Amino acid sequence: MEAMREPLPATIRITGYKSHAKEILHCLKDKYFKDLQELDIDGQKIEAPLPLSWYPDELAWHTNMSRKIIRKSPLLEKFHQFLVSETESGNISRQEAVSMIPPLLLKIQPHHKILDMCAAPGSKTAQLIEMLHADMDVPFPEGFVIANDVDNKRCYLLVHQAKRLNSPCIMVVNHDASCIPALQVDSDSKKDVLLYDRVLCDVPCSGDGTMRKNIDVWKKWTTSNSLHLHGLQLRIAVRGVEQLAVGGRMVYSTCSLNPIEDEAVIAALLEKSEGALELDDASADLPGLKYMPGVTSWKLMTEEGQWYSDWSEVPKSRHTQIRPSMFPPKGPEKVASMHLERCMRILPHHQNTGGFFVAVLVKKAPMPWNKRHPKLRKDFSSSSAALTGGSPVTPSPEDTPQLLSEEADGGLPEETVDGAAQHEALHGAPKEAGAGGDGACGPPPSKKLKLFGYKEDPFVFLTEDDPVFSAIQSFYDLSPDFPKLNVLTRTHEGKKRHLYMVSKELRNVLLNNSERIKVINTGVKVWSRNSDGEEFGCAFRLAQEGIYTLQPYVRSRIIRVGVNDIKVLLTQENPFLSKLEEDAHAQAKQMGMGSVVLKFIPNPDNPTEPQCPIQLCGWRGKTSIRAFVPRNERLHYLRMLGVEVFRDKQGLGQKKEEGAPQEWKGVEGEKEKEEDDTAEVEKEAEPGDGSEDGSSGAENGSSSRRNVS
Repeated sequence: MEAMREPLPATIRITGYKSHAKEILHCLKDKYFKDLQELDIDGQKIEAPLPLSWYPDELAWHTNMSRKIIRKSPLLEKFHQFLVSETESGNISRQEAVSMIPPLLLKIQPHHKILDMCAAPGSKTAQLIEMLHADMDVPFPEGFVIANDVDNKRCYLLVHQAKRLNSPCIMVVNHDASCIPALQVDSDSKKDVLLYDRVLCDVPCSGDGTMRKNIDVWKKWTTSNSLHLHGLQLRIAVRGVEQLAVGGRMVYSTCSLNPIEDEAVIAALLEKSEGALELDDASADLPGLKYMPGVTSWKLMTEEGQWYSDWSEVPKSRHTQIRPSMFPPKGPEKVASMHLERCMRILPHHQNTGGFFVAVLVKKAPMPWNKRHPKLRKDFSSSSAALTGGSPVTPSPEDTPQLLSEEADGGLPEETVDGAAQHEALHGAPKEAGAGGDGACGPPPSKKLKLFGYKEDPFVFLTEDDPVFSAIQSFYDLSPDFPKLNVLTRTHEGKKRHLYMVSKELRNVLLNNSERIKVINTGVKVWSRNSDGEEFGCAFRLAQEGIYTLQPYVRSRIIRVGVNDIKVLLTQENPFLSKLEEDAHAQAKQMGMGSVVLKFIPNPDNPTEPQCPIQLCGWRGKTSIRAFVPRNERLHYLRMLGVEVFRDKQGLGQKKEEGAPQEWKGVEGEKEKEEDDTAEVEKEAEPGDGSEDGSSGAENGSSSRRNVS
């Protein structure tokens, strides 16, 4: 308990898949961490940040500074500005240490199809996206992430987190995780059910492990919290394993240390799976992580202080609150076969973290309730309800293809009636709604799913003969293998303002499930309309968000630039072409006006330069050139080039560090222009107003106005 009274240390994680990760790590070690050594703030001695011993490649760090100290202390202003700027750029995530564990245990590969069932606010989702893009040279990995959350408003927070990584392989959806629909995809000229290789099941919980950062837990926590959440947690876990492919892995996690929310859910799931699921031993997956093994026995306590160690002790008056699945499994053989000790309990005093529970499940065979009476929709609901002690669960993916084909033929076949009679003979007649065993109330009648929240704009894929695309194709000289069918927009009518791209696999999901799921956001923006560009041959300019996805297919409009060129472009608003170095100047002079790619290729023989590629979107004007890069990304690239700037707390303007160029004031002017543009976009893109960007709100970016110099 002593550790629970101490403030939670601040932790940061560097985005591992980006080629800039090593440069950021080098910048942190050589500049910011050195300045933090031997500081004394309000009587507290600040220790130098240390890497998390169990996180790969030193990409996660922690310090004894609390988040409050980092925000408020003038001595840490420079470090705080760095964190804010790099977080907005997607290069750093401020994430609690224990929250980083579940994605690592999933062992993600770039070809995996992943479902994140309760994804908001999105820090774990960001990790999943990073792992998909382990190879930066592959713009479209075969895998994808479908991130779901039941709260419509939190879905937009999830979109904000995911959009920082600019991935074409992420889709955000809004559904109740306990009954998230099974999706269809085209496979070998036929419809098939989408089964996921990996499922992250980070369920809602009482949060007693977060007491170090969430003070309200001390006031509001009661023993009844776990009793109320257990049924929902089990239903979500059941739905997760139903959608998991055989051989796949599901990680179940909570930020609670109560066995009713942890081992009880896992034990109930294992018992009902009849050997289809197995707890995986993940002890060797994260060397250096300290944890306690899962418990095998526990008792229940009510809010009034009554203790129960077995279901037989619970009076009937409490059967609606306390269910058999909340108690430990009976019999030493059953307990031993479940291997509950393979669960992992991370306690706050082990490594100065929050409390956390995690278990890794491997699916060995289809779930047993999926094999029984596959043509009976009613049987699925009743059996799922019996398994979870709650509301009916929708049909499993293994059986959905048959149900879908039957519905397409105009209804269920006649033999379904015989199947129902046989099931009734074996298991008894179905109970009426509201009646349950042991005098307990059964699940209520199922209701039709209703989608709440804002009405989202449509996702409309461009056709091969779309007139918009022909001008883009010729202007940028796109390679023949460019996946033009993966380009989409958010409107059926009127001018297309923005064009987005998704991976081939997500396109398959979107086209086959538009009526099944509520999609909040997907795709990465690659082009934006610029009305002034029409006179130069193309009405669409490149967007910085999608440049790393799009650039491998662009064969013209590319200017090779050097380090000094990048400094000029990022510190001056509209530099003349003559300010570029000779090689870049010659390339720019030979190029017509319009959107361009400014590309820096590292020189391995010059270690003083950044050793990672840099690609910027720009506009070649009549006599000048301009970079269309959001402010935080400008600061990021300048830091990698050895220039450091930050804004003072009083808002008196930019402070210039040693080595910063004299023209730095141009970035401040660019910032003001970007803020005006962003405010304009926010005004146009309120969620639900029918605009193309209504689902995701404002997007960072520079003005699309061309140079007039």
